[in-house]
Amino acid sequence: MEAVIALDTHVVVWLHAGEVSLLPEMVRGRLDGEDAVVCPLVVLELEYLYEIDRITIPADTILADLAADIGLEVCSRPFVSTLRESLKQKWTRDPFDRIISAHAVANSMDLFSKDESILKNCERAFWR
Repeated sequence: MEAVIALDTHVVVWLHAGEVSLLPEMVRGRLDGEDAVVCPLVVLELEYLYEIDRITIPADTILADLAADIGLEVCSRPFVSTLRESLKQKWTRDPFDRIISAHAVANSMDLFSKDESILKNCERAFWR
């Protein structure tokens, strides 16, 4: 199976905004050489951020643009394994962080996230 990396929501926002310089060199390098996906919950979190005016572009537009630009896809693997893994992720009450990190663990994917709590608690999370 080809290497696939998962992206946290803020990474997707930065990529769409062209803020590639906010990503560490290692992350940029891996994005150039590996397929990238997002957990389906990233789609919902992007739309929530749009609805509360934290971002100005709706989720479907962001994802369509990044699909065209870098081949980003929403992960289509069965979601039930993610939900089962999320029951073990008791380190947070944030449903987005809990499920996004569980998705990476359940699917044996590295998760690119700058979130300190995710980095501290999710063995699949990396930033540097």
